[in-house]
Amino acid sequence: MQFVLETPGKGLRATGARQHVVSGKRATLDERCQRALSAGASDTPAVLVGAIPFAADADEFIYQPEHAVASEARQLTTATSGAHKPSDAPSNALTARPSEGGYARMVERALVRIADRHGPRLDKVVLSRQMLLENAAGLDFDRLLGVLADDPAVTAFRADLSETGNHLLIGATPEKLISRTGLAIESVPLAGSMPRGRSTSEDEERAAILLASEKDHREHAVTLEFVMDMLSPFCRELSAPDGTTLHRTASMWHLGTRVEGLLKSEDMPSAVGLAALLHPTPAVGGSPREAALSAIEDLEEHDRGFYAGAVGWVDAKGDGEWYVALRCAELVAGQLILHAGAGIVEGSVPEQEVRETAAKFRAMLRAMGVEDTLWAAREAAE
Repeated sequence: MQFVLETPGKGLRATGARQHVVSGKRATLDERCQRALSAGASDTPAVLVGAIPFAADADEFIYQPEHAVASEARQLTTATSGAHKPSDAPSNALTARPSEGGYARMVERALVRIADRHGPRLDKVVLSRQMLLENAAGLDFDRLLGVLADDPAVTAFRADLSETGNHLLIGATPEKLISRTGLAIESVPLAGSMPRGRSTSEDEERAAILLASEKDHREHAVTLEFVMDMLSPFCRELSAPDGTTLHRTASMWHLGTRVEGLLKSEDMPSAVGLAALLHPTPAVGGSPREAALSAIEDLEEHDRGFYAGAVGWVDAKGDGEWYVALRCAELVAGQLILHAGAGIVEGSVPEQEVRETAAKFRAMLRAMGVEDTLWAAREAAE
């Protein structure tokens, strides 16, 4: 088994599995993790690694590894440049679920719910779609991780979710859910997005449009307010010193805000406890939370699995880092499932949301050596 978390300047690699955290209600995750660490053998690392699924009633996959090594820079066992040959995963083997038209219709139905002033209040819902690649077990996932890690704006991750290696989560996320070091905590929620431009001038224009977008700032404010409200009861200090700024990856522009704080005491929730408290934020679920999750259950016809959940680690001191599982794919019994989503609010345009999800697929498709033919055809027509 492997677990890899690589950010610019630091990382964590773990192998093997000594013991797994027992399943239970999400609200008890912190307690269950601390119990596992207390019971751990003295000759194993005092750290747990793994992933939290999107659904609250689904089991986490968190365990104590046999070996864990922290690194000061991205250090992968394979080359970190280049990509898979297109023949490794031909574009005609990809199946969209739902189709672009089906996703646009899903967005339309969500907008009807948001506009309905007689039903449950719904301000935002994040809707996802998938691309499926059959017979993907033979892909070189170590090399794929290295290609994904080439983007300095992301945290690359791989988490094996079974002992047999036939279930894993791999991706490169731009979003930190929470980190804790002693009493210091940090969260960097992202909400409000736009695809990068094809030229420098177009890229700058799109960044300016996003920065001036009332709709996107409104969407971002909902997520930021949620994060601040959830963390504030545990903090003696909490602020967003830099305000909302532009964050960019190789394929997307995002609105982001760095939140930093100091916990009231050492016995506040650990990093994984804070992750369980925050997840899912409005950036991946919507707002209000329960109404948004109900809408996702009604509108989406697929299981998100670990997409839009969290991936990370926690140690015996409560320190750790957890990232939102975005720009990722999940290998399940030989089938690779790519995920992408977009936040739907009043004023959203279905075709623009289709474009946003297509852009979010591009990081994984390019790393696999696959060109999104639908996206390419659309760009050529513009």
